[in-house]
Amino acid sequence: MAKNLYVGNLPFSTNDNDLSEIFSPYGTVSSARVIKDRITERSRGFGFVEMENDDEADKAIAEVNGKDLGGRPLKVSEAKPRENRRGAGGGY
Repeated sequence: MAKNLYVGNLPFSTNDNDLSEIFSPYGTVSSARVIKDRITERSRGFGFVEMENDDEADKAIAEVNGKDLGGRPLKVSEAKPRENRRGAGGGY
């Protein structure tokens, strides 16, 4: 079963391909996506990597978490399921 990983504290210059290359030495990367702002299309400084094998994903978490990338220590953990977000309120 595939495991989804959260990767935080990414340099803003990181793209999807860079993210995939960081994790590929530890196993098969199914997908890698840097999250971007909808309006500016700039990186938001985090992304998600999906790895096919749980053991490989666990090894990647252990090896990459805290690793320096562009002067920033990466924060890697298993991604939490996405919560349903309610629409932004505030209107009258």
